[in-house]
Amino acid sequence: MSRQIIATAQAPAAIGPYSQAVRAGTTVYCSGQIPLDPATGALVEGDITAQARRVFENLKAVAAAAGGSLDDAVRVGIYVTDLQHFAAVNAVMAEYFKPPYPARSTIEVSGLPKGAQVEVDAILVVG
Repeated sequence: MSRQIIATAQAPAAIGPYSQAVRAGTTVYCSGQIPLDPATGALVEGDITAQARRVFENLKAVAAAAGGSLDDAVRVGIYVTDLQHFAAVNAVMAEYFKPPYPARSTIEVSGLPKGAQVEVDAILVVG
């Protein structure tokens, strides 16, 4: 099975030795997105809600570049630096996903790149 590397200028460029996403067959593995502005590469300003919206916008752009959408997500991983943000991130996620929701994990971590408060990765199955 061949791999197709997914890249788009509509999401931040990778800040390490990885691809924004890799497609293998109909499965797309999206790398974690942090709340970076794709135009500037800077961390967005604002609270956890603003950061979560930017993360999901970035993930949405990567999904589109892979020929899919967030509706194709079968699994989402959320990493937050403070589980007190759980409800706020859930509220933003509900703006981007509709039932039936993908499987998901939410994990508190001690830190994220560039001082982000939230990071999200996903696995999609695209037609």
